[in-house]
Amino acid sequence: MSSARIAPPPRQSARQRPRRPRRLGPGDRLFLTVLIGIPLLALLVFVWLPALASLGLSFTSWDGIDLSDIHWTGLDNYHQILTNYPPFWPAVRHNLLWLLFTALLPTPFGIFLAYQLDRKIRFTRVYQTAIFLPMVLSLAVVGFIWEIIYNPDSGLLNGLLNAAAPGRHIDWLGDPDLNLWAVLVASAWRHTGYIMILYLAGLKGFDPALKEAASLDGANGRQTFLRVVFPALKPVNIIILVVTVMESLRAFDIVYVLGGGVGSKPGMELLSLLITDNIIGESSHVGYGSALAVVLLLLSLAAIGSFLFQNFRKEDQ
Repeated sequence: MSSARIAPPPRQSARQRPRRPRRLGPGDRLFLTVLIGIPLLALLVFVWLPALASLGLSFTSWDGIDLSDIHWTGLDNYHQILTNYPPFWPAVRHNLLWLLFTALLPTPFGIFLAYQLDRKIRFTRVYQTAIFLPMVLSLAVVGFIWEIIYNPDSGLLNGLLNAAAPGRHIDWLGDPDLNLWAVLVASAWRHTGYIMILYLAGLKGFDPALKEAASLDGANGRQTFLRVVFPALKPVNIIILVVTVMESLRAFDIVYVLGGGVGSKPGMELLSLLITDNIIGESSHVGYGSALAVVLLLLSLAAIGSFLFQNFRKEDQ
């Protein structure tokens, strides 16, 4: 009985052989080290180290000149801020008012404009450019523009009021009951275009088949947006929320310009101005200003964290 001859396995061609992963050479390692190390080092030096230093300095008393003058005071700065610093609580109220105003008016209006412009109306490119144009300008430049508009003697706004009702003269930036609202309108003019562009980018990546399915089920435009589009763009909504909170609580440039520099103008007290006034003002209190910065950080984390907690809890349920 002859044994069957086993044929050898076919040889693999060079193309079929699995390639071994190429080891990184010294040049590759150096390139990756520089590519990752420089941004990481910049993040540590310009973000984390100042943040940690500010947290540590908030428990000290220092005039910002000689490091040997740093003295540990514990929670004394926080106690003084909460009990014996008159501008603090008005600044907290104004920051929260700024946040509510931005979240309730310019942010929804920017989303509304994005939804309308996504419907491919005529001249949509022109409208997008015109609405987004203020975002190209810095907040300081926006402040200078609105300072001209609010000028009590030759400003555009008072000129229109005098044309409609002669004899009317309103000091928009000098009246403590009006100046904060005037600054909020100027800030909203810029913030609306920013939100519009962010949401329009999200809508461009939205699956149109979901809209068609909703319309076939009998949903109108408003119901389609609230029940289909808005929940599906949850990542964009979170980004908009974070941007709105950060823009509201760290507002400084436009208030600095319209308020006339460092120093809390009556009716325009904000935590960012108090921080700057204490750190680089005439009498430097770095520890005091650092404590105010920590308070502002906690307010920002509380606003963002509460939204994310509610959002993720709904997902778990």
